[in-house]
Amino acid sequence: MRLLALATAGLMATAASAETTITLYTSQAPEQAQETVDAFEAAHPDIKVEWTRNGTSALMNVLRAEIEAGQVQPDVLLVADVINLGELKAGGHLLPYIDAPVAAYDATMYDPDMTFFGTKAITTGIAWNTEIAEPVETWADLLKEENRGQIAVPSPLYSGAALCHLHTLIDAPEIGWAFYEGLNDLDIVPEGGNGPATKAVASGMAKYAILVDANALRAKADGSPIDYIVPKDGVSVITEPVAILSTTDQPEAAKTFVDFLLSEEGQELVAKQGNLPILPGVAGPEGFPDLASMTLLPLNADEAVRTDAAVRAKFAEIFGL
Repeated sequence: MRLLALATAGLMATAASAETTITLYTSQAPEQAQETVDAFEAAHPDIKVEWTRNGTSALMNVLRAEIEAGQVQPDVLLVADVINLGELKAGGHLLPYIDAPVAAYDATMYDPDMTFFGTKAITTGIAWNTEIAEPVETWADLLKEENRGQIAVPSPLYSGAALCHLHTLIDAPEIGWAFYEGLNDLDIVPEGGNGPATKAVASGMAKYAILVDANALRAKADGSPIDYIVPKDGVSVITEPVAILSTTDQPEAAKTFVDFLLSEEGQELVAKQGNLPILPGVAGPEGFPDLASMTLLPLNADEAVRTDAAVRAKFAEIFGL
């Protein structure tokens, strides 16, 4: 019996030592991040994921400091936008994953150099409170005196989705910087991320919000007096890409995490969490607009990386931040 107990203890020790741990930095909402990690660990019980959540810009500030100190903590990033990942790619901080399972995906949804991969489609449009506001059709329709101080706008200095939205709209000839200058003229102060903007418009503190689709439509499904407008002149779109840090000491486990997010199971989880999956054949959540029905405004990620510092500075100057 003693020999059996020792043998069993030895097997348990071996199993424990075989468990791999990877660290994830993510901008997903906390409940979604936990769901994602739980689903992955259920599918891959030999890999444990430790995760940290914050806004994309806040996470990037932490990561830049870690890179500078030579003490990079995460193995994997799952953040809102391609601009910050493009910056990391340019600096040689991302690990190419040449064999990533992207054969079924549209090539616009991942980096051609295979360093980051979109996991979902998140559009940014206009949310409105159906009890105190009227629907609008274009971005410019928001810029009216009756909306003074009544538009909730996430800050691109905090939110990755808002940063991509800024770069996208200023490059749209019919919209441009004039839209943001118009917001400033109406005493609008961009701040925080999509969460506070959702609460503002759903509670009636604001008539409108510049908001990602899932936040607006989840609030609507939960009974809030809120709805989502896809402006006729187009929406920005982000893909919440996943990437592996070049400093990881667990590349195979990190690749397994990427594989899971790109798998049919991972994409079904995206829909369950209330976002649009991008794997063909996986249905989106009920009530979401079809991607094919929208005007998707293009984002030149490489150009955005080159101009990001100047764009942020001009944004801060306009709003006195």
